[in-house]
Amino acid sequence: MTDRLVDAAADRLFAGQVTPPLHAAAEAGTFPEALWRAVAEAGFAEALAAGAGLAGLPEAVAILRAAGRRAAPLPLAEAMLARWSLGAAGTDLPPQAVLTLAPVEIDERVAAERLANGWRLRGALSFVPWARAATHLVLVAAGGLFLLPAAGLAPRHDRNLAGEPRDHLALDAVAERLSLAAGRDPALLYPLGALCRAAQMAGALEGALALATQYANDRVQFGRPIGKLQAIQQQLAQMAEAAAAAGVAVDAAAAHIAAGGDAAFAAAIAKIRAGEAAGKAAEIAHQVHGAIGFTHEHPLHRLTRRLWSWRDEFGNEGFWALALGRRMAAQGAEAFWPAMTA
Repeated sequence: MTDRLVDAAADRLFAGQVTPPLHAAAEAGTFPEALWRAVAEAGFAEALAAGAGLAGLPEAVAILRAAGRRAAPLPLAEAMLARWSLGAAGTDLPPQAVLTLAPVEIDERVAAERLANGWRLRGALSFVPWARAATHLVLVAAGGLFLLPAAGLAPRHDRNLAGEPRDHLALDAVAERLSLAAGRDPALLYPLGALCRAAQMAGALEGALALATQYANDRVQFGRPIGKLQAIQQQLAQMAEAAAAAGVAVDAAAAHIAAGGDAAFAAAIAKIRAGEAAGKAAEIAHQVHGAIGFTHEHPLHRLTRRLWSWRDEFGNEGFWALALGRRMAAQGAEAFWPAMTA
């Protein structure tokens, strides 16, 4: 199935099930079980794990863009990454299992002490996505991977600006270290997480652009739609440029990684471009909508709050720009232009 067909199928599912009442219930703390079942039955959470290596990344990115476009309140990116990292580790988790992963803060570390019957894991984990709803936690520690049942972890509830659960865990558990398939390197989870967030942001940018364009054509001022005003047209053109650039960067990064390219390099470029686009596009979308875009009843805030939240998760553009700059500097001047044009 091509990426375009995957995107269309995912968009139909999310468009039919992600409704204002579902959003309201999710922000009130109710996990959307029916939506998750539909996603699991469609095989979306398994998209990244399908095939060898990261061959399924373009399809996974297409699904995440569709989810971002509809502001789907689900830990879909986290489940994709968790199931990919588990690979052929011999785990037997049902498709409906809700998975999340940790740590998601780049400077957090979990102490791992080897015991006769496994490993003792201790540490504080911050802003773990959807920990309260998860059935299992995939944990990176001591260069390896661990699978922990979420029961008994007792997360302290928190949330990001978009109202999505981002919980805190005080971890003290004993678990077995998993044997991973070739190519399932836990170190790849952070750059892949950045790319997944960039994909969700690309979708949210498309959704915000559609809302702003529709509103500009519907809102009449001075006897004609405001979309006929040159100033509004210029703003919408800038917003469309930002959304398109983010989408191209995400798709190019996914194709590069799927073909065996450097994941950190490609993900950094995608996250930087999506982050820059998010700041510009969210500002323009609210300017075009005026005061109504800030009301709780209007759907725009569901997209822009996610753009502002996702921009900071798995490293913002400042973090990735610094990492990219250091990488290029370490390679020397001779490698700069070939890297930029490859």
